[in-house]
Amino acid sequence: MSRPRIVVRRSPIHGRGVFANVDLPAQARVLEYRGERIDRAEAFRRHGDNSGLGETYLFAVNEDWLIDGCAGGNSARYINHSCDPNCEAVIWVDIDGDARRDRVYIETLRPIRQGEELSFDYALGLSHEISDADRERWRCRCGAVQCRGTLLQV
Repeated sequence: MSRPRIVVRRSPIHGRGVFANVDLPAQARVLEYRGERIDRAEAFRRHGDNSGLGETYLFAVNEDWLIDGCAGGNSARYINHSCDPNCEAVIWVDIDGDARRDRVYIETLRPIRQGEELSFDYALGLSHEISDADRERWRCRCGAVQCRGTLLQV
């Protein structure tokens, strides 16, 4: 039986995190961000304007569709943000142009050693001007030397 490539466990960054259980090469597709696909209106009905929460499992796939990692999500929802990430979220656009079928994959940017936590830059956008209170709610805990201090795109 083969060893799983990733494991979820307590993270020194925040809550749970996803860790490499084996060495991973650069440019490797590690997993897909999964969950229920919902439109923006449904996201607002479920979660309101979650800009005040300081955490989210919603992933915007394109202008119309989001993936709600809280509903049927997988381990990818536990990948933490870093200002110096070792992974990136890559949007795969459906070849037939069906935006509802676009997907998100997490791929490594560089080799990742066994035991290292996976991370990507959330670069979150808010629908209003970013305040100091927003920056505090979305405070970054990555610990990177060049940490910008927030999960928000600034």
